[in-house]
Amino acid sequence: MASIHVESVLSELDSDLKRALEATIKKEFPEAEFNRNALYRAFVKQARKKCSTWEQVSDGSVRK
Repeated sequence: MASIHVESVLSELDSDLKRALEATIKKEFPEAEFNRNALYRAFVKQARKKCSTWEQVSDGSVRK
């Protein structure tokens, strides 16, 4: 098992995750109006609440 620092991973993937969330909302809720940055901030806030600071992942999920 490997440990990942969740907040660091979210920070590293920031721009990709913002685009993915935006595309998902637009596809699933085409009439919805939202701010991409506000949506991502809310997502990160919930991830911090739901995940531990350090999460265990299988060794196959990381490559060094």
